[in-house]
Amino acid sequence: MHTIVITDADYESLEPEFDEARSAGVQLEVRSCRTEDDVIRAGQSADALIVQYAPITARVLDALPNVRAIGRYGVGLDMIDLEAAAARGVQVRGVPDYGVEEVSDHAIALTLATVRGIAQLDRAMRLGEYDVTAVKPLYRIQGRTFVVLGLGRIGAATARKALGLGYHVRAHDPNISSSTLQGPLAGIELVSFDEAIESAHVLSLHLPLSADTAHLIDAAVLKRMRSDSVLVNTCRGGVVDTDALVTALSDRTIAGAGIDVFEEEPVPAAHPLLALDNVVLTPHAAWYSEQSFETLKRRTVQNTISALREVLQEEVTA
Repeated sequence: MHTIVITDADYESLEPEFDEARSAGVQLEVRSCRTEDDVIRAGQSADALIVQYAPITARVLDALPNVRAIGRYGVGLDMIDLEAAAARGVQVRGVPDYGVEEVSDHAIALTLATVRGIAQLDRAMRLGEYDVTAVKPLYRIQGRTFVVLGLGRIGAATARKALGLGYHVRAHDPNISSSTLQGPLAGIELVSFDEAIESAHVLSLHLPLSADTAHLIDAAVLKRMRSDSVLVNTCRGGVVDTDALVTALSDRTIAGAGIDVFEEEPVPAAHPLLALDNVVLTPHAAWYSEQSFETLKRRTVQNTISALREVLQEEVTA
């Protein structure tokens, strides 16, 4: 019987995972790892790992030669050294499609909350104010420009929903050609990165975190954005330079932001973003619904088992 070790998971119940493991005839063990050394100790008996946040580095992989596959709870794989895994023949699988509707819904929700001043109006009303002074000026959505950076599953779903609201939708993604934008995506205009950031009334980020995208949205980019624009981030906190964003929001270089992901999570109580009135913040919650949660948990185990069996079959037939 093969053994899969869940290195870390901040979920109340792992019953769906154990259910999938039992059905597949796989032994599942659960640990609470935070460091490389934790993972090395926990993975000694493992044929595969499932990780949420624990680091899977080249050192970890060298110390666990029997690990042939790694599954990850979620879309992003930035805590796994993918190059080191590939060099050692270790299969890595995420779950790229479990929360497409949820994250794109959340991106739109953050957009609307920000451009309509919902959070500010709510706070003002609780203080006894009953007018729109706190959020002036607001603008009609119809005809304004919504720009998506990254037109993968979630970016495309967000763009489709923005079109439905009446936005003029633009996108930048060097891996997408206009010929592929058909059906509900036919109204999207592909533009250069420069055009994207300079024309956006709403700039919505849908990018993986990598060496190429780390701090892609920095002080220089923020200064080139429109003064009446808002930034929405539901992808990875590290895509945005947080210090630069705080400065841009504080001095009104941009009008506002809706942020679900952060460079440091959980966000410290004294974080400067929490003191700003022109930003709407949520605690990395865009992925969540009851349906997506169940799908994530089951498919993570399914994908890990599939990857493990694939590697072992290749080794047998090699």
